[in-house]
Amino acid sequence: MYNLHLSAEQLEFRDTIRGFANDEIKPVTLKSDRLDAADRRLPMDVLDKASQMGLRALALPEELGGVGADNLTCCIVVEELAVGDSDVAAVLMETSALGRLLFQAMNQEQRDRFLPKFLEDDRYHLALAEREPDSDTSLGLNYHRPVAGARLKTIAVRDGDSFVINGAKENVANAPIAKLIALQVQTDAGVSTILVPRDTVGLTVREQTEARWYHGSSGEVALENCRVPATNLLGAEGQGTLREQTGRHAPLFQALNLGIGRAAYEAALDYAQLRVQGGRPIVQHQAIGTKLADIAIRLEVARIAIWQAAWASDHPEAFADRSLSDLPLTTIAEAFASEAIYRATKDSAECFGAMGVMRDMPLQKYINDARICLYSGDGASDAKLRIAEALAGYRRSSAPMLAAE
Repeated sequence: MYNLHLSAEQLEFRDTIRGFANDEIKPVTLKSDRLDAADRRLPMDVLDKASQMGLRALALPEELGGVGADNLTCCIVVEELAVGDSDVAAVLMETSALGRLLFQAMNQEQRDRFLPKFLEDDRYHLALAEREPDSDTSLGLNYHRPVAGARLKTIAVRDGDSFVINGAKENVANAPIAKLIALQVQTDAGVSTILVPRDTVGLTVREQTEARWYHGSSGEVALENCRVPATNLLGAEGQGTLREQTGRHAPLFQALNLGIGRAAYEAALDYAQLRVQGGRPIVQHQAIGTKLADIAIRLEVARIAIWQAAWASDHPEAFADRSLSDLPLTTIAEAFASEAIYRATKDSAECFGAMGVMRDMPLQKYINDARICLYSGDGASDAKLRIAEALAGYRRSSAPMLAAE
């Protein structure tokens, strides 16, 4: 069974990133004029500094030039970054996770072309384009069902030594800033992944701004007669999806959510120790003290669920020998943490009284960020349905984000 005694290296990671968040991220992202204007432009200078610390390559194996951090360490780092700003954390989280996934899947020729660029350029971010417009991924009323067998509408046709791609993707994390996009397409052999550099002719990326239900950077990708060398095919043609959400994957998004809740809690605790009413700090008043205690309890239990899921994703043998229950621990962490942390951020704002709703205060930002974690993607309701499927012994076959008929 796992233990909660972090290694010296993990503690050093945590303390270093915590200092970075306090000294470099918060002074930029929590300026009152930025908060009042709801300015969510990415602080690229801050991202550059994070890249120089090795955070873009955090999960990349050491033999490929990265840090080689395990999933638990990555979750600790993401939480600390999110305490500073959820958008900064989301960008680095996506690039780091995809860095390990993509560069390990590449053949040597592909690594020789793309890896040096990734390691040398602080603004070389990565994106995975898999969701198609009008796709239906929510489980809904008939949750216990097989995945539909529809074809992707993004088509790649072989033409000599190239693929010609036509189609579109939406809600692509990091798309507006990515210099390399891994694209899920339909080929004659089935669902395949093709690496598409940002400067490829026929590729258009539009930043998503009209509905901001995401952290970091997100956009739409359109491809019109986009010609890509066949050597950019990742793995075998028809290999299928690149990133499977099994319920046992690294709970990085949940760690980001935890960082948001912690930022709100720490702000409320600091204020409650400073604000004096009735001759003593309000933290000594029963109503505020118990509210802060409730927040602390929710965050601690959420962290335990997230860290257990992270440790389990690093040690799959713990499922095989029945040290852990045969349940999707990451999905369980998602279902619990998303609701608990949203409640924690709202309670934190209430500790400020009327100040908690002021636009130039960070509490309104934390509540909105936690709300995004609660409702974005498939949401907590779908997470519970996937847990119900696991309880019933149902195993959903892996499939890409399929377009609705």
